[in-house]
Amino acid sequence: MRYYMLNKPSGVVTAVSDAKDKTVMDCFPEDIRPGLFPIGRLDKDTEGLLLITDDGDFAFRMLRPEFGVAKRYFFRAFGEIFDEKIKKLETGGNLYGNGEKARPAFLSDISSSTVEHDAAYISENERAHALKNPFGKTFSAFITVTEGKRHEVKLLLKSIGCKVFYLKRFSMGKFMLDPMLKPGEFREFTPEEISFAEDYRKIFIDLTKKQQA
Repeated sequence: MRYYMLNKPSGVVTAVSDAKDKTVMDCFPEDIRPGLFPIGRLDKDTEGLLLITDDGDFAFRMLRPEFGVAKRYFFRAFGEIFDEKIKKLETGGNLYGNGEKARPAFLSDISSSTVEHDAAYISENERAHALKNPFGKTFSAFITVTEGKRHEVKLLLKSIGCKVFYLKRFSMGKFMLDPMLKPGEFREFTPEEISFAEDYRKIFIDLTKKQQA
């Protein structure tokens, strides 16, 4: 089995192949791509930790919501944050626009700012419009979720009246983004990370045995 950690850059899609866009697999040499696939999905404009493997069992265990694998992201968003909004995220609620129930999400390291200060993180498509109100409120924080629903972080923030304009994943379960990896760079799992992968397999097997008992 093969396991890699990728620091996904913005502007590439999380897929094995795509007819229009560059994919995360284009970050890898052609000779090692066959059989590999990304675990889960990060949006095209989202950066950060992405695990790449040929181990379908490991991928399944990392993604199933019943195992509650925590995923931690750093984001910047338009809007303001206060206790009422934080409590809404922490108690769980409906994802904006689709009515799906979300599990509790937790914020940390919250910092308030302005559009002007965060302009470099705003996409070119939005920047000019956003800067019409340079002193508009923005804030940044880390958010931890345990489901991995499609667009989950963006929809959670939208449900409290805020709009994410920068998003980067830093961890997934026991796997932490290697700070030495630049966007677009990858490396093989360390021996410790391979043992982490084996740990997730064992947890799943134990749970399966309990269900069959």
